[in-house]
Amino acid sequence: MAESLSAQKPRAFLGVERSALGRPWRDRLDVGGQARALAIAQLVGAGDLLSRVLAGRGVTPETAEAHLDPTLRRLLPDPNALKDMEAAAERIADAIERSDKIAIFGDYDVDGAASSALLADYFSSCGAPCVIHIPDRIFEGYGPNVEAIRNLAEAGAKLLITVDCGTMSHAPLAEARRLGLDPIVLDHHQAPEILPEAIIVNPNRQDDLSGQGQLCAAGVAFMTLIALNRALRQRGFFSSTRQAPDLLAGLDLVALATIADVAPLTGLNRAFVAKGLAVMRARGRVGLTALFDVAGADGPPKPYHLGFLIGPRINAGGRIGDAALGARLLSLADPVEARRIAEELDRLNRERQELERATLEDAEAQALASLGLDDIGAAVVAAADGWHPGVVGLVASRLKDKFRRPAFAIAFLDAGGVGTGSGRSIPGVDLGRVVRAAVEAGILVKGGGHAMAAGITICRERVADFQAFLEEKLAAPVAAGRAGEALLIDAALTAAAATPALMAALERAGPYGAGNAEPIFVLPAHRLVDVADVGNGHVRLRAQAGDGARIDGIAFRAGAEPLGRALHAGRGAMMHLAGTLALDRWGGRDRVQLRLLDLAPAAGPRSA
Repeated sequence: MAESLSAQKPRAFLGVERSALGRPWRDRLDVGGQARALAIAQLVGAGDLLSRVLAGRGVTPETAEAHLDPTLRRLLPDPNALKDMEAAAERIADAIERSDKIAIFGDYDVDGAASSALLADYFSSCGAPCVIHIPDRIFEGYGPNVEAIRNLAEAGAKLLITVDCGTMSHAPLAEARRLGLDPIVLDHHQAPEILPEAIIVNPNRQDDLSGQGQLCAAGVAFMTLIALNRALRQRGFFSSTRQAPDLLAGLDLVALATIADVAPLTGLNRAFVAKGLAVMRARGRVGLTALFDVAGADGPPKPYHLGFLIGPRINAGGRIGDAALGARLLSLADPVEARRIAEELDRLNRERQELERATLEDAEAQALASLGLDDIGAAVVAAADGWHPGVVGLVASRLKDKFRRPAFAIAFLDAGGVGTGSGRSIPGVDLGRVVRAAVEAGILVKGGGHAMAAGITICRERVADFQAFLEEKLAAPVAAGRAGEALLIDAALTAAAATPALMAALERAGPYGAGNAEPIFVLPAHRLVDVADVGNGHVRLRAQAGDGARIDGIAFRAGAEPLGRALHAGRGAMMHLAGTLALDRWGGRDRVQLRLLDLAPAAGPRSA
């Protein structure tokens, strides 16, 4: 009986089969899910709304209490469950005991910067000399390179640790070994069957059975430090005069990287973020404090702040400025220097936004021409001379969102004809797998990534071949993904019910993000009493329920898009409004704001 109930198709929410964005709305819970929500409410004492949210994320009555309290004690596995972890910890312990200089080679994104700072903090606390090298995106490219490794060896490094990169770096790591620089790789990207000759700790290598493939690089680095801490204790390295470093103090960096790298917020990752946000609230890391202040983030740290305010500013250094700024900022102790670097990253972020805007206009024009009036194609590939490589990933993400299919943006910088690009995918379409297949087919010079994002290097004359390859390999999964496209709704509520108390209750099921989706609610039959363009392409709105209660909202980057046009056209009309809820602090008090995702007409008279 339970199976037949669960198999029933979720109903159209409020009867919306085609919204302003052309998609159906579906109740996130089928009949079986609604039964689970009722059981959770009865057994755990959670309110009806919170119980629906929990049930919609796969939580059962038996797992609800544990889900509401994600503890490291319960979720943290033995780090030696990861392949080669014990060997990595022992080799790093050797270097620390001998005071060998350790070179940390990190990627130029938030995950790489946070991982590098996490390791550097620990090594410094142990008195071990270390140096961080973050490659320049344009001149060095992604991952270890031979010239940088030679420079690190000449500077006296004896151990090389790559973080968030290195899994496919055969030649550079071979050069490291030749120079006497033992290589250790701490990574999380999908791995080929044949690996470089190095100690490689990567839960996504094909022979790793740990089940921790959801970790970002900073999560892998944190697990490595747990193993290293244990190895050093067993050797008697710590004493009354030399205390072991506080590992939990680094969870702020793990949380930042997990959110910025869009790692799924399930299991161990959810515990990392929950505890890391608590560490951030103490404002003990001067670099993060300076960034929060420069970005104007208000209130206690939330995943939203990390993903949309802090992460982009750290990334801005790697995208269009000094790639080492982020790692340097995160490991600083001087608040004056931290403020200076934070302000520089803020400036670079504004410059990055302008570059992205100009590039996106060109890329969207290419995509529209390629797809045609019939909107046919499994993937979008846009490429041009002169685009800045630092913004192609952001442009690919915007193309993916706009055209609802996987997208690549490729920048060609010189007449040599070799370009670098980034791709972003939609749920159900594994982009990392198809990129690796394109490398094996000889279409790409190199490439790699994971299911939702990938990076490539390609010759100009192979762009058309790459487009054809994507069409062949992705046609079926993209068609399946788009056919099942729907906005999943957790519940309906009115403006009067959207209170700070409700937000506090919903926070118990957080932190929200990839893999633990933020709840989406519908305000049914609310009148749009005000709509106005604000800021940089955003649309502000105010809606009123039948009882007179009002709520303010915002539709980000919707001004020139169908959502923005539908908002303006619907001013004064009764609408079903779908979106997420957020606390907005204004005038010393908290108000709940709607972050609009979609809307649909509701029955009711239009105001004059």
